[in-house]
Amino acid sequence: MTGPRTEDHLGTPAGRGGPGDGFDAGAAPDPGLSVSSRRGAADPVKVLMHRHRELCERAVDPLEIAAGLEAHGVTDRTAARFRHRDVFSLAEEMYARISRDTETPPRDEAAAVPRLGPGTVAFGLLPGALCAAAVAGLRLTEGRTRLGVAALGVVAVGLGLRAVLRRGPLSAEGRTPPGAHTPGVRTWTWWLLGYALLGDGLLGTAVDGGPEGLPDFTAAGAWPLTTAPVLALALACGPAAWTTHRFTAGARRKVTVSRGLEEFAASVRPLLLGTFGLFLCALAALLAVCGAVLDEPAGYAQALTLGALLLLARLLTTHGFTHAPAVALGTAAAAEATAQATVFAARLPGCGALATPVDTLVAACGPGGVPALACGAAALALLLHATRTLTRASAHARAERQR
Repeated sequence: MTGPRTEDHLGTPAGRGGPGDGFDAGAAPDPGLSVSSRRGAADPVKVLMHRHRELCERAVDPLEIAAGLEAHGVTDRTAARFRHRDVFSLAEEMYARISRDTETPPRDEAAAVPRLGPGTVAFGLLPGALCAAAVAGLRLTEGRTRLGVAALGVVAVGLGLRAVLRRGPLSAEGRTPPGAHTPGVRTWTWWLLGYALLGDGLLGTAVDGGPEGLPDFTAAGAWPLTTAPVLALALACGPAAWTTHRFTAGARRKVTVSRGLEEFAASVRPLLLGTFGLFLCALAALLAVCGAVLDEPAGYAQALTLGALLLLARLLTTHGFTHAPAVALGTAAAAEATAQATVFAARLPGCGALATPVDTLVAACGPGGVPALACGAAALALLLHATRTLTRASAHARAERQR
């Protein structure tokens, strides 16, 4: 994300609006358009409108203009130099004065954030239903049939997740610029989910000195699987979609009543934290139910931290911020892989000290301490990043414009 510009520089050269939404948050400021140099102008707002002509003409409401000005570094103090109390007031004047394109449809505030329909709700529940069927199949089969059921279950759950991420509140389609998606995000996500299923069992076995030879995946109970956390995470796609929609709709309502960028940020921050906490409560309840039904440890620490990481990564992605989620997911996956590798590398002559940190952590917290620490640290970093980026009006204008 690019930080706000110096408040004395208000835009880009004429004709250099951003792609698609009329402004470019990453464009260099234009030193020739400072407020001080325009104080003598008869109508400084008109000059500002000329510099942001494409933004103003394409905006469907004053929010988009305010968000575009904010992305260029305009603050409430800068707006005061234009004889306005805040950026929102300045944007309202610019929106009212601009020569509107007759083909631009008027903004329907009621349709700004569509309600969750039955189809969207069904998509949110699809991964959990498919995962539950796969877990049941694993428990009822053995031998090669069990291996086939496992493979089929992975494919089915993957297709279900893909459907959820392509439609509804968790979808980022059309909300990020072309090429914005960082390669590897899907790989890291699947690694983290695969580790949640297999990693704890493998690490615990490795720390105890095994496994000896290749595991027999076809024998029931021969390979330690932790299915309760994975099933709970799949079922949590429904709450994740609902809480994401709740946050988006709530932020949109806040923007209509806020009278300044700082006021908007202050009102959205508690909404973001409340939405995040609500999802964690729902995931904790699902973990308790899945653990009881499957008669397995719920794995609260590792599952809650992984769920928090995945939710924050998706929230940022749906609002156009893709770099930080990729870094956080990749770092957590690398930490888990490194922990596994050091345990096996310690078996080489003279390398026994490599496993000391992991052995100490496992002795204190169990095998689940490794993913809990890795995902927890990454989730905390993403949460701090989200409280800075998702509380800006420009983040929500970019997402809402492309719905």
